[in-house]
Amino acid sequence: MTTAGLTSMQAQAMGRVAVMMGGDSAEREISLRSGQAVLAALQRSGVDTFSFDPSEQGLQALVTASVDRVFLALHGRFGEDGTIQGALEWLRIPYTGSGVKASAVAMDKAMTKRLWQTEALPTPLFMLVNAETRPEEVVKRLGLPVAIKPASEGSSIGFSRVDEAGQIPAAIALAQQSGDDVLAEQFISGREFTCALIDEGAPGRAQALPVIEIQAPHGNYDYQHKYFGSETQYLCPAPLSASVTHQMQALALAAYRSLDCEGWARVDLMWDGQGPPQLLELNTTPGMTDHSLVPMAAKQAGLDFDQLVMKILAGARLKTQEAEQ
Repeated sequence: MTTAGLTSMQAQAMGRVAVMMGGDSAEREISLRSGQAVLAALQRSGVDTFSFDPSEQGLQALVTASVDRVFLALHGRFGEDGTIQGALEWLRIPYTGSGVKASAVAMDKAMTKRLWQTEALPTPLFMLVNAETRPEEVVKRLGLPVAIKPASEGSSIGFSRVDEAGQIPAAIALAQQSGDDVLAEQFISGREFTCALIDEGAPGRAQALPVIEIQAPHGNYDYQHKYFGSETQYLCPAPLSASVTHQMQALALAAYRSLDCEGWARVDLMWDGQGPPQLLELNTTPGMTDHSLVPMAAKQAGLDFDQLVMKILAGARLKTQEAEQ
């Protein structure tokens, strides 16, 4: 059988696919870019596919359109937090990525870190804060500098690095613009890394892709530098010893499994060059734009963008036992 024939059979096996993108979160713009890239890849692979924006039409339209699978390219709230996953479980439409529970937990940075602490996985000290929190309390518990960010937001939206106690109230106010819960976290100075994971053949059998080092201007890997700037450098594979690389990959896998994630994800880490790498957060629906890191790591591992998209789509399924019966 030719490669083209095999690809055609794989494409037909996917059925009718909706690429869900856009939505109502603060990350809508990035979601649209990710979704369009995924849609184009599926079209090149011969999949019967179309775009679907849940902010523009009701989910019942998926049933009317006889959708067999959904590729989730939604980012942020109502896309990565378990809500859309729960709706798709109810509609009995298989979807990519993690299920309701893992998505909800991973979106909540504080809950994620609590679970990692329970598993004895290294992650910076943290506390939840609000407008009533005294700056001196934050400094006493976490020291300076400190990172302040929304507890349930992505793409560094609402993030601040605080170097002086007097800056804490304004940083909290900024983070609260994206939600009520705000996380203050011990700031780890050092090198920034990310490690993508993708399931191999069955849920829970994930492999870690090559580690990427992120070198942002002045160490400021913010929304602009993530998606629009050209100054940030990405080193893939990261210039690390084999032992440190394996340590980061093992840690990323442990973080992924501790939350019962599946399909694919990306884990962000910091390392000061001395102690163990520190887990920052886990993204259950990573970006798929031209600036995105999962496609970069996959390419280094010998998987081009179209192959990556098809691999993720092939793992789409319902996660609840009742739904699968």
